Amino acid sequence: MTALSAYDRLEATGLWRASPDAQRREVIVSIGEATLTISDQNDQALAHWSIPAVARANPGQHPAVFHPDGDPGETLELPETEADMVAAIEKLRSAVERARPHPGRLRLVSFVLTILAVLALGIFWLPGALRDHTVSVVPDVKRQEIGEALLAKIRRVAGAPCNDAQAMPALAHLSSRLPGPQGAARLVALRSGVAEATHLPGQIILLNRALFEDYEEPDVAAGFVIAEHLRAQIKDPLRRLLEAEGFMASLRLLTTGELTDAILQDYSEKLLTEPPAALSDETLLAGFQAWSVRARPYAYALDVTGETTLGLIEADPFAASTPDPLISDADWLRLQGICGG
Repeated sequence: MTALSAYDRLEATGLWRASPDAQRREVIVSIGEATLTISDQNDQALAHWSIPAVARANPGQHPAVFHPDGDPGETLELPETEADMVAAIEKLRSAVERARPHPGRLRLVSFVLTILAVLALGIFWLPGALRDHTVSVVPDVKRQEIGEALLAKIRRVAGAPCNDAQAMPALAHLSSRLPGPQGAARLVALRSGVAEATHLPGQIILLNRALFEDYEEPDVAAGFVIAEHLRAQIKDPLRRLLEAEGFMASLRLLTTGELTDAILQDYSEKLLTEPPAALSDETLLAGFQAWSVRARPYAYALDVTGETTLGLIEADPFAASTPDPLISDADWLRLQGICGG
């Protein structure tokens, strides 16, 4: 997006709220490469918003209120005095909108041309190539829809996600402390169903309540979040779904933009029963180093004896030092009661 170069040094002060029940806090907003970075006064990143997915809640009004497309609960308010930043965001949003395909005949023609190209080239009908192509073109908004639909299926088995009102802001703080490459993930605590943790498309990470209730420190839950971020980097959660559900799932998603209830139901059952993909000690240790989290608590959570996780324990990058706190002690106490005790 060439328009970004004009704003790469632009910063502004605003008010950010992670969720409807969270308090607004003063933040610094800056424009990066295709993202808005929201940081606290200590230059600690709190959230990363994809510029193509930024929406404005009150066009033409002040203070300007922005939110991620599809998530009006998280908001960023910019006062009228920050007119340059507001204008920059609006200009970039307009540029994205002009470049975005619009519904109607153009979309139909695009789909037809895509199918004809697939037929003409032939190779795209091979399951692997078709899956690769599908994963590359599905937008973030659609990934989030698929993730939410899967979560709805999982709720039938696992029950409603834990949502203690006092604990939810703390869960958001933990997520902000451990952002993935595309920003903070949505962490969801479940009473049952998932053994420890798993990843849904749309940056949704499911965590068993035991990771909060059965341990004395947040490093264990943080370790499982880091492991899921690493697995998602190695294999896109949407790719994992399409590999499990086969050729027809990829073809249907590519041509219609939808997955059937039967596909979602089948995959939700597989997701809760399949063991997580193994990660090497080197990969995990690099992740703990990058996110500034101790590896030992996670290692002992995997194996209380430490025999099978000795590599993580001995090579803990913070064995002789203390990283920045994950969250406050008060937030951790709230998270330990996220499911209502």
